[in-house]
Amino acid sequence: MDQKDILYKLIGARIRYYRTLNGLNQRELAKRVHLSESAIGRIERGDYNESISLSTLVDIANGLKIDVQRLLTMDEDEERLLGWK
Repeated sequence: MDQKDILYKLIGARIRYYRTLNGLNQRELAKRVHLSESAIGRIERGDYNESISLSTLVDIANGLKIDVQRLLTMDEDEERLLGWK
């Protein structure tokens, strides 16, 4: 697993965390951000072939009523996992 794959999985896990924290299922979040339910599932799993756009991440963050920074800021352990520290 390369750095990009790990990063996508971390971001996806955060999306899933905030979605469940907000009491939403994948279908409800998908409707809020105008994506398919399967796309939300792939994003949450970090399981997609193309890069996710920053615009899509902003839309998802808005749908979750959080700042996009919460999806993108890594803590020290995550930075170490990614080889950034």
